[in-house]
Amino acid sequence: MDVLSLIEELEKMLENGSSVPFSKKVMLDKEAVAALLEEIKNKTPDELKQARWVKEERQRILQDAQKEANEIIKEAENKIISMIDDHEITRQAIEQRTEIIDAAEKYKKDMISATKEHADGILEDLEKFLKEKLDMVRSNRKELK
Repeated sequence: MDVLSLIEELEKMLENGSSVPFSKKVMLDKEAVAALLEEIKNKTPDELKQARWVKEERQRILQDAQKEANEIIKEAENKIISMIDDHEITRQAIEQRTEIIDAAEKYKKDMISATKEHADGILEDLEKFLKEKLDMVRSNRKELK
């Protein structure tokens, strides 16, 4: 018999025992109760050992599962951070590329504008010089006539 069956038998003994008049007390066979309790004591350690082992095994399984879950979460977090970093690097590269292209376009426009202004200045000076020379040639031709 297992411990629960022995306890049920003890309960039956209490139910079937002789009542003491005008009280809630019950008379039981001392030797039968003592024998039953001894049997319960003898059976209890094995069942307690099994229960303790089950409890410890359950606790170990829960700890292993928690540890594995934590590792999976940490791995996922690292993967997310890596993906974010990769995304951030890509975003920064695109942003830098855009800034470089914009700066190059502005530099090109500024250089074209400066070159045109410089060329216009040289042509203006040349025009003045040629005008002076043309005026001189005209004046010399007038003198020759």
